[in-house]
Amino acid sequence: MADPASTGTESWRTYFGFDEPYENQADAVERAIEAGKARGFLAMEGPCGTGKTMAALTAGATLVRDTDLYERMVVVTPVKQQLQQFVDDLRTLNAGIEEPFDGISLVGKRDLCPYGREGQFPDDVSTHDRCEDLREATARLVEDDGRSDGAAVGDAAIAGEADDDQWWDPRKGQDLAAAARPDAADQATLGDDTLSTAGANSPYRRSQPTAPESMAEGSDPPLYCPFEADWYARNKGSPVDFSAGERHVVTMDDYLPAATERGTCPHRVMSVMLSEADVIVGNYNHLFDPGSRPLLSDVLDDQTLVIVDEAHRLEERVRDLLSDRLGRQTLVQARNDCTTLIQRAQQSADHKAQVREVLSAREVPLDAVDQARKFYDDLVRWLDDRVEAFLDAEHEGWRADPSVLPEHDREIPLRDPDTVERDELTEWAERKGYDGSLWRSLSQVGAAVEDAIDQLGLTRQPVCAAVGVLAGQWWERDHATFLREIELEHSPNHGQSLDSDYQAVYTPGLLCYNCMPATALRNVFDDLGGGILMSATLEPLDVFTRVSGLDSMAETGSMDPDEQSGDGRPVRTTTYDLPFPSENRASYLVDATPFTARNRGDPETMRPLGDSWNPTRDEYAQALRALARSPGNVMVAMPNYREARWAGAYLQEAVEKSVLVDESSSNEETERLKREFFSGDGKVMVTSTRGTLTEGVDYDGEKLSTCAVVGIPLVNIGSPRVRGVQRAYGDAFGEDNAFEYALTVPAVRRARQAIGRVIRGVDEVGVRALVGRRYTPDARHSVYPYLPVGEREEFTRMTPDFLASQLDSFWADHQ
Repeated sequence: MADPASTGTESWRTYFGFDEPYENQADAVERAIEAGKARGFLAMEGPCGTGKTMAALTAGATLVRDTDLYERMVVVTPVKQQLQQFVDDLRTLNAGIEEPFDGISLVGKRDLCPYGREGQFPDDVSTHDRCEDLREATARLVEDDGRSDGAAVGDAAIAGEADDDQWWDPRKGQDLAAAARPDAADQATLGDDTLSTAGANSPYRRSQPTAPESMAEGSDPPLYCPFEADWYARNKGSPVDFSAGERHVVTMDDYLPAATERGTCPHRVMSVMLSEADVIVGNYNHLFDPGSRPLLSDVLDDQTLVIVDEAHRLEERVRDLLSDRLGRQTLVQARNDCTTLIQRAQQSADHKAQVREVLSAREVPLDAVDQARKFYDDLVRWLDDRVEAFLDAEHEGWRADPSVLPEHDREIPLRDPDTVERDELTEWAERKGYDGSLWRSLSQVGAAVEDAIDQLGLTRQPVCAAVGVLAGQWWERDHATFLREIELEHSPNHGQSLDSDYQAVYTPGLLCYNCMPATALRNVFDDLGGGILMSATLEPLDVFTRVSGLDSMAETGSMDPDEQSGDGRPVRTTTYDLPFPSENRASYLVDATPFTARNRGDPETMRPLGDSWNPTRDEYAQALRALARSPGNVMVAMPNYREARWAGAYLQEAVEKSVLVDESSSNEETERLKREFFSGDGKVMVTSTRGTLTEGVDYDGEKLSTCAVVGIPLVNIGSPRVRGVQRAYGDAFGEDNAFEYALTVPAVRRARQAIGRVIRGVDEVGVRALVGRRYTPDARHSVYPYLPVGEREEFTRMTPDFLASQLDSFWADHQ
């Protein structure tokens, strides 16, 4: 390894995957390398055409291969399409070097379990839970029974060496795997009944096997997983290596069939390989979700360089990952877990002694289980009463006719979101005598109950351990960062027996909502060696570095204007302009009356050209009509779906093109709508700027010629959790910055993401329009300063009256 200080600035070209870098790509690579050498972070805004993916991989490759600072890269992105882009670019990089980087793309356990993929698990059990149960059962079956002859252990090992701390017997793993294979009699009677998935045949029978009587204790042999058993037989090794993937980069399409054919758990194979990989590509969950993060725990250290893609989504996505929800039915299940054990103890004195003995292993008395049962029972009743009281106050007569309840999710805050105070549930619990010691004990009690249910062979899939953990967090977490509320998910239940009338319309849950992810983000980043955070829309970068937790790690007293001052590690920032020819695009700021709820009125009463049509609607109708008549495909992004319905209804009458109206719907319906939009002659798509069609979709070629964003796509500022976020941001970043940081900046990034769909290549031609006065520079509450300087210079300001002629002139020059 070369000394970091001696590494030449051009050494990165050894790893660059193409002949020559784009206009800004070389600068991006060098900035990223310099930040990495300083154990710091680079926050980079680069629009489509910057080459961010290859730039980040090239910088990372240089830091891993040519310095002693890093051993690996971990890449995370929330977009599947971008995950594939990293895989493709890493393969391109590897094609040009003698010693390729070993890379792996991660997926979830549900996608990798052969039994789960082929529907061999009960419908009422998740793949994750079923796999965990089978893993535990298999671990017990392969446990070494204390033999002293190490030779037997070594004899059975297929991969790896026996460890002094090895608690399993590889030979038992071999025996279990062999027992699941179909024998000659099976083949004769059943034919080819082996389990197959992803086009690969496993060596095992299709049905889940039970342990051979010779290896099981008691008269009821447990189910086990032969794929897991084979992994133990190999001493926790993998029969698949990086040569299975194209240019040493493996994806699920490589290791799933390869592991299945060899009879080893594909998820275990992925886990083994990622610990040996130079480059690991996953999604945000793998880095930021406390539940998924343990998969990478062995490689998340100060020798890891992190690359965070689509970083403008960081706050929102991590806030959701760090928020916990306890559904009513889950609370009922936790109560029933405890009840099952209590009832077992009540059957006889022997059963009571048996239950107590099992619980004693975790130092949990039977009375604690009974107290937990009573708590969960009271909590469910409290939850029902609180929901019904809320609905009584909001919707008179709903009990007689639940169909009058609104068909959307609802929030019931359990404290004033604008102040820091304890929530209603915590205060109720204390009045009932359920104090902190009870809440904190629920995790331990739950784990003991689950152990007892398992050891006593009671037929339940318990949840009380996980519920206990979340309950303890509800009590322990602070009230400034976390907002407690009841969330009512709109999910109509037809024909099911219900405990409460409101459940015909809503599914309730207790939500502990993280309002301030910056601290958690800072802790994640601070454990790593350095990183690159990038997106096409990160500006204003000074805001981004504050809300992402980077600022609090920044270097003290830096003289570099690109670095933020703070208390420890350098943070550098850079912004690149759109590199494609400016003459191929027209960019307009349409100066119309601000499209606020007060100005525009209720869209449900504003029928096209009807008596209630107001002047604000008239201004926007004129602008939308001109934009929709542009050649090719046009996207109109409204602030929400209600406004999208209004605009769609108007444009269906006003233009001769086919008009499609997007709604909040399933992924399948969205994909169908996209296919229709892309096929045939030019159409108009009307959607919400906060929907799924305005971000992460590649409208390359002639798929989109014009995009107009109407108004500022703010979230519902009256929502309790949004108010809670704003208050938390006020505490952290100052009251004057709270609304800007929490609401305005993310909304402008959304708008910029939408118009960024238009120009995706050097030869593409298109129109970008931000419609509404707040986008103009001198307007009240203007958002113009949140646009990058280079982007501001491209936009021309005009009123709706002049828009049609300007569009005609532009398209006349580009036909």
